[in-house]
Amino acid sequence: MTSGPTLFCDGILDGSVTFGVARLTLAQTGPDGKLTAAGQLVVPLVQLPGLVNGLAGLLKQVETRMREQQAQQPAAETPTDVPPPASAFRFG
Repeated sequence: MTSGPTLFCDGILDGSVTFGVARLTLAQTGPDGKLTAAGQLVVPLVQLPGLVNGLAGLLKQVETRMREQQAQQPAAETPTDVPPPASAFRFG
């Protein structure tokens, strides 16, 4: 667990590169459906490919995990006494 700040975002509002630093303005969808700035992610440009590849790898793991959970569910109907699959899991 990290001791730094935690930001929730569901999009990217803006991005720029200046002097070798990528700045991504993270966005949250407000109750009115409009995006608002949630914070800024600042990454050295040379590190951006590694960050993006790490996120892509995480996405692949999540997709694999979701397919595995869906494959374990019966096709016809789900019994009411079986708890739903976990909605949260960790990756190392």
